[in-house]
Amino acid sequence: MPSILYTSQKRIRIFTWHIHGSYLFYLSQGNYDIFIPVNEQKSDRYCGRGHTFPFGANVIEVNAGEVKNLDFDVLLFQADENYFIDQYEILTEEQRALPKIYLEHDPPWGHPTNELHPVKDQNVTLVHVTHFNKLMWQAQVPNVKVIEHGVMPATVNYSGELERGIVVINNLPQRGRLLGFDIFEQVQKEVPIDLIGMGTAGFGLGEVLHPQLPQFMSQYRFFFNPIRYTSLGLAVCEAMTMGMPVVGLATTEMPNVIKNGYNGYIHTDVSYLIDCMRMLLENKAKAAELGNNAAKSAQQRFNIKRFTHSWEQLFSEVLTYMQAI
Repeated sequence: MPSILYTSQKRIRIFTWHIHGSYLFYLSQGNYDIFIPVNEQKSDRYCGRGHTFPFGANVIEVNAGEVKNLDFDVLLFQADENYFIDQYEILTEEQRALPKIYLEHDPPWGHPTNELHPVKDQNVTLVHVTHFNKLMWQAQVPNVKVIEHGVMPATVNYSGELERGIVVINNLPQRGRLLGFDIFEQVQKEVPIDLIGMGTAGFGLGEVLHPQLPQFMSQYRFFFNPIRYTSLGLAVCEAMTMGMPVVGLATTEMPNVIKNGYNGYIHTDVSYLIDCMRMLLENKAKAAELGNNAAKSAQQRFNIKRFTHSWEQLFSEVLTYMQAI
């Protein structure tokens, strides 16, 4: 792909779908406009802005039936349904010829190393959110990039006065071993730990809306990530940003984020992790030290300006590339 950038002075107009609200919120911090479809039923992928995230004026709802009448610069797909179904239902043939980016949020759910990524169009740019995901997916297109997460600066500071750990995962009981529900249950028998998120009734404290999440999390002594196999969760990045130590499994991208004894603890031995959690509950000063280092790591790794600059640059590149061919 050419390295020259699209230099038009107009703001780039991105069309996408509301798939992951927190990711869309962070993506919207960039210097471009994002259009998302909404229907009367506010159905899956067509829920519009919603009321959970404080989106700015650059996130613009469009009635699904009116999308075909608007001009966009780039199409951003975030799910297979977007790419294989939705674009053919609401976009015109001319719109479907626009530059395309497929943002892959997940690692392969089938075979961990041999699964072919479903996108085959050689002009589509495939973007992964972690280097682990890129490593595991077998791409079928030549343009493959990684844009690591970026999150907003912390609005509250970690205090850790509550001698408990916290897990933040939606629908964990239904998502089972993949996201470590069995590990959460094992740890909960040994260490005081709470679970929050949608669909956690009976096992946790229920949902805490994203704007209230930092204040709620900040009182807990440590953040626990029991997930066996998924992308790096934004909740991990957010916890580190506020200065919270992280304990988790040494799988997927986590070994490149958490360093034992510096900003948290990771291992594949859950018994080892339980010992680390107990130590943090007993030693608030050590937890604060690790949390301070976690904040430093997050400032370097998950800087929102780096994140949005990477997206701005990519949007410009795909526009320039499509104009050149």
